Amino acid sequence: MNPQDESVSNPELESFREQWRAEVRAKVVPRHAPAKASSSSSSSASTRPVRAAVAVEPPRKPPPPRSSQPAAAGEDVEDDDETPAFGGPSAAASSQDHAQPSTKLPVPVPAEPVTALDHYEKAVEREVAGNLGDSLKLYRKAYRLDDRVDQVYRDKHFPKPVPPAPGQAAPVLAPASAAHQPQPMKDLIASFASIAIEPGAPEIEGMPQRPCPVASLPDEILVHVLRDVAVLDVGLFVRLAQVCKRFAYLVATEDSIWRRVCLGSEFGFGGMHYHWQRQITWEPLTEEDVIREAEAKGVDGEGGSSADVTTPPPWSLEERAQRHAEESAAATMAFFGSLYGSSWQRMFQLRPRVRFNGCYISTVNYMRPGQASANYVTWHSPVHIVTYYRYLRFFRDGSALSLLTTSEPADVVHYLTREAVALHAGPGSRGGGASHHLPSAVVQSALRGRWRLTTAADRPTASLSVVEGDLIVETEGVSKYIYRLDLALRSSSAAKSSAAGAKNNKLVWRGFYSYNRLTDDWAEFALKNDKPFFFSRVKSYGVKGE
Repeated sequence: MNPQDESVSNPELESFREQWRAEVRAKVVPRHAPAKASSSSSSSASTRPVRAAVAVEPPRKPPPPRSSQPAAAGEDVEDDDETPAFGGPSAAASSQDHAQPSTKLPVPVPAEPVTALDHYEKAVEREVAGNLGDSLKLYRKAYRLDDRVDQVYRDKHFPKPVPPAPGQAAPVLAPASAAHQPQPMKDLIASFASIAIEPGAPEIEGMPQRPCPVASLPDEILVHVLRDVAVLDVGLFVRLAQVCKRFAYLVATEDSIWRRVCLGSEFGFGGMHYHWQRQITWEPLTEEDVIREAEAKGVDGEGGSSADVTTPPPWSLEERAQRHAEESAAATMAFFGSLYGSSWQRMFQLRPRVRFNGCYISTVNYMRPGQASANYVTWHSPVHIVTYYRYLRFFRDGSALSLLTTSEPADVVHYLTREAVALHAGPGSRGGGASHHLPSAVVQSALRGRWRLTTAADRPTASLSVVEGDLIVETEGVSKYIYRLDLALRSSSAAKSSAAGAKNNKLVWRGFYSYNRLTDDWAEFALKNDKPFFFSRVKSYGVKGE
């Protein structure tokens, strides 16, 4: 019997064969291959068993979310048969994915370093902070993970310019036109002279412009307001130049404000002392102190040489303070025209001065060899890394505070105050009194002292430009001793490279001495490991620094 005749006479047998062929194709054809169109002879009833057969097969990979945009011509689109029927688990998960698309949250940065570069970057931070011991441990871990981590660090933070490819000429920049060339700072500031203060744009377009009362003030009143800001905080006054071009012009060119800042005692040279104003223990000066100072300089009370300076001076201490103030003002006016080009702003930035709204910190790190163990044989001898800090804070009345400790700045700078020192200076405080457990107990070893700047009498052979560059600090010592610190006011390299950077933020050692009050002898300390002091502003002291 012919098979074709048999299929015609037995349609159920032909339907069974088509179903069997469909099941074989569903198992052989890959899941993500484009589905073939069913033949015209297969009915909807014959495809349902195929859907059930596909549903029981576990999904190997969840289908990607479908885009809401229509597929382009020729683009492969997933067939609906790939999703399981009858609302199975995969179908429910797929429907939830379509209903609520997942959003990827940013992965938080781990607190502890993981890679070699993380250890190296952390080591650099600890080294800058002065913790040489911690940084050395991190450096060792970084190099154990990657012996070329230093090159990776340089490539990340200090990348080199990419050279042109072989055969490719380096790009030549066209010269900028005259209209696009950068203007000198002086000409740029001068161009702001005719610019008025404009109110800010409304937050919503079409709304009324926001009011700006400062824009309606006359220049006379505006300058008076800016002068009060400069007297309160000169740093805040300088930052006003970032508000608008009109403020930038006034901050840079209003000489009357800078004159008031320079001559004032808040931040300027009216608060600088070129003679001792206090005793080392912060008490007011007496006539004996003035005579002793005159003996050290070899001059009498009137400034001339005298063979006998032990007699009481013919003037009172109030007259002495008044005369010194007049001498300081006269020296300021002389330096104003001779050294600083008759610019009060330049004088305030460059002339050596002590800063009161913070403290000076010296971080010292050095290594010393340790003692090897007698019970173990080691290839290398142990090394101890020693870290300690020196703190100096100056007050406007001529007194000073010195502290040598191993405590970090975060635990010390906020307690360098007169009140904290007085709290821990009483009996029993050093031996474990009630105040010993306070956070401010870190200043219980602080030394009281006094400070002054040098004058021409201290350095008669020096030139006029370097007469005022030195600072002398005298502090209490152990028992019968007095310590003397000879320092030089300088600017850090970062401040030198920036025209607007802070100046006079560095104290360099010139000498460190001890004076024996019983034997009248001087001795010098070796400055083998000591480092310069750098100024750090402390906001909790207040803008007046008291």
